[in-house]
Amino acid sequence: MRPLKYRVRPGNWEIAGATVMDGGVNFCVLSRYAERMQLLLFECATSPDPYEVIQLNPRVNRTFFFWHIFIEHLPEGTFYNWRADGTADLRTTGSRLAVEKALLDPWATTISDRLWDRAAASRPGDNVETAIRGQVVRDDYDWEDDKPLFIPLSQAVIYELHVGGFTRHPSSGVAHPGTFAGIIEKIPYLQDLGITHVELMPVMAFDPQDVPPNTARLGLENYWGYSTHSFFAPHPGFAIDASHARDEFRDMIKAFHKAGIAVILDVVFNHTAEGGAGGPIISFKAFGNEIFYHLDFEDRSQYRDYTGCGNTMNCNHPLVTRFLIDALLYWTRRMHVDGFRFDLASALARGEDGNPQYHAPVLWAIELSPSLNRAHIIAEAWDAAGLYQVGDFPGYRWTEWNGRYRDVIRSFVRGDFGLVPEVATRLAGSSDMYEGRNRLPMNSINFVTCHDGFTLCDLVSYDHKHNEANGEDNRDGHDHNLSWNCGYEGPTENPDIQRLRRQQARNFISILMLSQGVPMLLAGDEVFRTKRGNNNTYCQNNELSWSDWRLLETNRDILEFVRALIALRRRHPALMRDRFLTGQPEYGQTLPDITWHGVRLNQPDWDTPTNRVLAFTLAGKIEDEPPLHVMLNMGSAAYRFELPVINGRHWCLAVDTTPDGGLVVPPEAQQPLLGDRFTLNAHGVAVLEARTG
Repeated sequence: MRPLKYRVRPGNWEIAGATVMDGGVNFCVLSRYAERMQLLLFECATSPDPYEVIQLNPRVNRTFFFWHIFIEHLPEGTFYNWRADGTADLRTTGSRLAVEKALLDPWATTISDRLWDRAAASRPGDNVETAIRGQVVRDDYDWEDDKPLFIPLSQAVIYELHVGGFTRHPSSGVAHPGTFAGIIEKIPYLQDLGITHVELMPVMAFDPQDVPPNTARLGLENYWGYSTHSFFAPHPGFAIDASHARDEFRDMIKAFHKAGIAVILDVVFNHTAEGGAGGPIISFKAFGNEIFYHLDFEDRSQYRDYTGCGNTMNCNHPLVTRFLIDALLYWTRRMHVDGFRFDLASALARGEDGNPQYHAPVLWAIELSPSLNRAHIIAEAWDAAGLYQVGDFPGYRWTEWNGRYRDVIRSFVRGDFGLVPEVATRLAGSSDMYEGRNRLPMNSINFVTCHDGFTLCDLVSYDHKHNEANGEDNRDGHDHNLSWNCGYEGPTENPDIQRLRRQQARNFISILMLSQGVPMLLAGDEVFRTKRGNNNTYCQNNELSWSDWRLLETNRDILEFVRALIALRRRHPALMRDRFLTGQPEYGQTLPDITWHGVRLNQPDWDTPTNRVLAFTLAGKIEDEPPLHVMLNMGSAAYRFELPVINGRHWCLAVDTTPDGGLVVPPEAQQPLLGDRFTLNAHGVAVLEARTG
């Protein structure tokens, strides 16, 4: 055996990953059943073979389940993989040790997938030439006094976007389309729109090759990124230079913070890119299959799947809980992010036996962590196996994507009957779901559209999904869309239908911005972006999914309307209350905080099954904030609404969604209304502001 190129020492088992230190690099990974471990070193990302293979001695380089070694004077930039071998039986222990597979460090902070071949990692045999590799990178980034922001969610307007798709279209005009750097160039646009928080779809390194066979044969890829394999590394495909992905991500964060915009990451802790029994071995399967995944009780070669993705992370195993908490701490402390949205978060509530745990350790560890106490934590409070926890997610700090809000508002705006009482509850912050558990309106993330489903344009243009381009014969994606095409399926030249669709879009935006709770917009909805009826564009890394910046001019009327409604919300603290409405005057106010009406004052029609009309008066929350009067008419005829008398003030029209292009009047241009009634046309929303003089 030839001598090693580098001197080695036992290393430190308490520092996971590859850490540059004085005099060299410390490496450490975890494996319960490994009996032999090798570290493979490569000169570059595309080297076909390692230039050094270091055999670890279990008597020296193993502590508990951790394998560790320190390599003196190892050059920064070196790429590496691991190999693990052992004799544990798969069916009885769940161990999937495979000595022929080159393994990615689960703690790697910089990775390269330039040679990655998912098929090679999924079949028996050596894949050293095609594995994803980690890279040794020193962390000496200059944050220039940047700190994570803390903008309370009660004041938030969240904007969900895809890092690649936001600037990939040629019309974006950025220097580096589809990258973190490209996002930086568009921050002024988001500032002007009035956004306070961006929610980035997955940016942790994921596997673009993770798609069904028929989809792959069409040349499509996993675009959305809900296929994470590296929980500490930014996705290299979003970087100009993959070796600098971490610092390019930080540049973006720093730029957002300088603009006063907070950053929330969409994190996928419920499953990984390794899939089920037939999926690839990337890292977790070999290092600790029996630790990291839910396995069948009787045959531990099989996976229990609560996510629909082949595997489910065993999040409440103590070592996995620690791994996930460490990942969150890394992204807050070292990457300065401001919060997290947890995909299929109810999967994290499942104990090691697969059953739901109300006091799931990982959820409460996140909730109660002193180091995460200023980070927003948002749950998609369901999973793919039927666990639905909207309104009942464990803890106090956890906020939730309010799927009930989405469904009720969609149904109401399309004209469904019998919804007015629940619409009022959703507008008022969903107190039925949160107040009884001592939670607040800000625990509800209100949305009408998100990445998963129709865009706002498609919600008013299609009755049915049209996902044929995905290669799954239109079987994928949701069928329960609660949409209305306004009389014709898809694109039309009929001006009446076009006019109604834009009016309906304005209705959705208005109701969203007038609701208590936290509004979330889908990127592109403000310019009426279509995906041609495809409600599951997870595999469409093309113009179907990308933001088309030409729409800023084509649909400028929608853009200006959205911008104005965000501004109206942000100038009215009464729309951003941190406590539930009571129907009683607040301290120092003469008006009740809210008064409900129908067409006639103080007579909301809660009981008529065919009623589609509602109005309310909202008192100001702070001194000199004018009251608001809101009228909603989702019926097919115009109504004349009685207006309340406000002593010493006049009602002025601020918003009317029914005229062509919509009408939004800024405060300085508002004029007093004449008379004691306001006529609101069919399918309309109107907002009045009270003014003195």
